[in-house]
Amino acid sequence: MTGKLDGRVALVSGSGRGIGREIALKLASEGARLVINDLDAGPANETAEAVRAMGAEAVVCAGSVTEVGFAERFIKTGVDSFGGLDIIVNNAGYTWDSVVQKMSDEQWQAIIDVHLTAPFKILRAAQPVISAKAKEEAAAGQEVFRKVVNISSIAGTGGNAGQINYSAAKAGILGVTRTMAKEWGRYKVNVNAVAFGPIRTRLTEGSADGDSTIKVEEKEIKVGVNPDLLSQMERMIPLGRVGTPEEAAGAVYLFCAPESNFISGQHVICGGGFVI
Repeated sequence: MTGKLDGRVALVSGSGRGIGREIALKLASEGARLVINDLDAGPANETAEAVRAMGAEAVVCAGSVTEVGFAERFIKTGVDSFGGLDIIVNNAGYTWDSVVQKMSDEQWQAIIDVHLTAPFKILRAAQPVISAKAKEEAAAGQEVFRKVVNISSIAGTGGNAGQINYSAAKAGILGVTRTMAKEWGRYKVNVNAVAFGPIRTRLTEGSADGDSTIKVEEKEIKVGVNPDLLSQMERMIPLGRVGTPEEAAGAVYLFCAPESNFISGQHVICGGGFVI
């Protein structure tokens, strides 16, 4: 039995953990060849090994998506390893929350950089490869569709108190999505976005004392949603619970499958019916 993505080259940023890892595994289950990225090499290698254990191919491109030259290195890894690129999922990111009067310039810029500037640079670096491939295929009379899936959030579609930086970045990526759908339609590239609602990950699974943190480039970032607040949120979700990373990955896959070849410039909310 063959997969719907057999031989397709997929680059997934932030795929060492959480939702990104599940996206990588889902695409691999359909036959895609993966370029795995994570800030830390350890989780990236673990995901790559899990992909290989499924019988699919994977290589690792570790490092921060915000570092100078990363975008070019990410694209080059896919081209050098597998001969091209077919799917880009801009997933990497984290939250660094505060109300506006307490938010530092560093907090603002860090979140804009990872959620908005990094995807822009990755897409810019991919353009020469995609353009050349599209011209070759058009000359041969072939219609080959490629996919870009940008990750947004209901914070970007409706705003969220305490997340002005994240909400702005996630709203911005929707603008990137609509613009790139127009620019890259001539290349047969479908550009869409998935806006996540409440999904159970390390960024939402806070401790009761509110002291959960993650380490990002030597910074300890407070994360997590208070369990009582998360419980209240669950009661507001029409489907009755928060989503799983596997379900989040399924929403991304919808825009990677060939059935979505005539859908572009759109976003779907994966949130169990919950909207802000």
